[in-house]
Amino acid sequence: MERHILIVDDDDKIAKLIEIYLLNEGYVVFKAENGFKALEIMQNEVIHLVVLDIMMPGMDGITVCLKIRETNMTPILMLSAKDGDMDKITGLMTGADDYMVKPFNPLELVARVKSLLRRAFYSAQPALTARDHLIELGSLQIDKETHSVKVDDRPVKLTPIEFSILFLLASQPGRVFSSEDIFELIWKDKYFENNNSVTVHISRLRDKLEKEMHGEKLIRTVWGVGYKIEI
Repeated sequence: MERHILIVDDDDKIAKLIEIYLLNEGYVVFKAENGFKALEIMQNEVIHLVVLDIMMPGMDGITVCLKIRETNMTPILMLSAKDGDMDKITGLMTGADDYMVKPFNPLELVARVKSLLRRAFYSAQPALTARDHLIELGSLQIDKETHSVKVDDRPVKLTPIEFSILFLLASQPGRVFSSEDIFELIWKDKYFENNNSVTVHISRLRDKLEKEMHGEKLIRTVWGVGYKIEI
């Protein structure tokens, strides 16, 4: 199946560079030079992933990300010229799935795109048995085959990264996963010190689950060790 990728960047040279590499991988590419155009394309086209620059005039990438998250969970890879921890945390907290700092290696960007798409769409994977793909923990139901989460039959909207983390923890309740374990299993990349990605995604995941579960705490922190799901 063709995957459609939207590049949102006011720097035409960077947008064209990304486009060339993505086209070489067989993706269908859409481009928007500002946030308003990006949201228009999102309304009129089927988009499977967004490469989104943060620093744009008129409507910045943070605002665009928030608006996209109001209606769908399309994977978002954010780009920024800033490499500070707070900038990265802000991007992830608003709903981005991954974050890269400019200047970047185009081949690494392509690898990140492929990784996000693999996590978001499971149709290319072998069929799973009912036992493999469905996890039920009290009122919580996690279905890997349909990539859906429900609490008392109410759907919970999760990003692909959030879903992957939840499924990982729920697949082995009681086991403590360190931030390094989670990062390397989900991102398929080497964990590096002071990486806040796992902490930020866990925080967002907890907020969404606890809101639907009336404050019930499912994901526990084992201080100095990692995270686990408590039955």
